Amino acid sequence: MPGTTEMMVILLIAVLLFGANKIPKLARSTGEAMGEFQKGREEVEQELEEMRDGGAAEGADASTVDSSESTETATETET
Repeated sequence: MPGTTEMMVILLIAVLLFGANKIPKLARSTGEAMGEFQKGREEVEQELEEMRDGGAAEGADASTVDSSESTETATETET
């Protein structure tokens, strides 16, 4: 993590490169971009979680169906 002296040097270089008027606009656009990135990341994580939950529910349904079919087959064989 940069200390105060390093941060001052970075700020001075930024002022020299971009000018004092453009720094607030640059900071605002950087903040907006970070917010959009975080929203996108959260949406992807939510979709992955839904896919995992959906896959687990489908797997449970399939095992229930398999066991009922096995019971029916055994009953038919006994008869």
